Amino acid sequence: MKFTHTEAYINGEWMVKNKTFAVTNPFDNTEIAQVADCDRNDAKIAIEAAHQAFQSWRKLTANERSKILKKWYQLQMENVDALARLLTIEQGKPLAEAQGEIKYGASFVEWFAEEARRLYGDVIPGHGSDKRITIIKQPIGVVGAITPWNFPNAMITRKVAPALAAGCTVVIKPSDLTPLSALALAELAGQADFPPGVFNVITCKNPVEIGEELTTNPLVKKVSFTGSTSVGKRLLKQAADQVKKVSLELGGNAPFIVFEDADIDAAVDGCMASKFRNAGQTCVCSNRIFVQENIQAEFTRKLSEKIKTLKLGNGLEEGVAIGPMINEKAISKIEKLLDDAVSKGAKIPVGGSKKKGLFFNPTLVCAVNPAMNIFKEEIFGPVAAVYSFETEAEVIQLANDTEYGLAAYFYGKDYARIWRVSEALEYGMVGINTGMISTAVAPFGGIKESGFGREGSKYGMDDFVNIKYMCWGGVS
Repeated sequence: MKFTHTEAYINGEWMVKNKTFAVTNPFDNTEIAQVADCDRNDAKIAIEAAHQAFQSWRKLTANERSKILKKWYQLQMENVDALARLLTIEQGKPLAEAQGEIKYGASFVEWFAEEARRLYGDVIPGHGSDKRITIIKQPIGVVGAITPWNFPNAMITRKVAPALAAGCTVVIKPSDLTPLSALALAELAGQADFPPGVFNVITCKNPVEIGEELTTNPLVKKVSFTGSTSVGKRLLKQAADQVKKVSLELGGNAPFIVFEDADIDAAVDGCMASKFRNAGQTCVCSNRIFVQENIQAEFTRKLSEKIKTLKLGNGLEEGVAIGPMINEKAISKIEKLLDDAVSKGAKIPVGGSKKKGLFFNPTLVCAVNPAMNIFKEEIFGPVAAVYSFETEAEVIQLANDTEYGLAAYFYGKDYARIWRVSEALEYGMVGINTGMISTAVAPFGGIKESGFGREGSKYGMDDFVNIKYMCWGGVS
């Protein structure tokens, strides 16, 4: 199938707009398409359509919603190659990674299609002989989902699948850098027979007014956002006036700790997988690599050798491991971080330079210390910064010395230490002897300024329901 829609998708119909914006391929900056540039009024129309659709969608049985979600899942799996190719063209990541994202994204639809039938309530022993207590969970209503460019498929399915399964309807605002993947999902949602208004996509160049509408419109009962901490804070403030339910998955500054008893080869492989996936443009990428002093030389040497093998290029080409950065702003940030680090004593034995276009060479930075900006800020690029530490207490202090708390990783074999460190790390997710932690069956989310709420797992529907307590009196 060839996905060609460039219009917004509202109330089951494709909305043509006179005003459009260009979507370009980050590999060569060529224009891919002109996409509908929606405004605040369009968002209001979509929200109203979702509100009207909610009245009937919520009344379907869990099994009826499950069947529609399963059909949507099957359509995604049948079109993995086409969806992945579209994703690579508009986002830049290698085709194999894009295929992995499509399958990963679809796995949330499959999971929550099944969880729809398991939205259990409860019966609690009454507080009096004539009292009975029952608990039910009800869908919260219209959900506004604001998603980023780095995973333009999976960030949508991870949010909307549990919302739809719970009986909510959705209005999605994808990134203006990668709207085509969202529109492709809308096309498949139509084929899966979602009723009009249940699934809506608003595309726009200026996200501010759409974000304001989603956070302030009283018909929207929940907002789910993935993106930067600064934008997340703004949305949270906007939603506060209505005490609107919000879930946020924000920035990260993930530590990757390697203890002296670790399997060094496994740790290097885990670091490569965590650090360089999507050219380092993920919120759970290892950002600060802490290696115990007496193994640092060996670890760094092996990591350096691996980094040098990474092939840059067009994501559609065979063997490419690193695609382009998303834009010039991303490259500029990396250059500033590296300039600051070098000025304060850091060494760059591998990479460190921009290539033609939006490419940045995979980079290894050594002799890094906490005084450098690279310690404090999320890199969001193919740069591995290695730090040295001596003791367990020291590295825990360093790892937790950040306002972020999304993901952390560490390698080691001492099980007592594994328990101690896992409990001591102030993060919502911890990878132990693995650099890959994302899965539909586990709760994804952070603490501190990385946000709150969980996506995936049996906990993933909690943010899209209200818990209602019913007290029955006069039962005697």
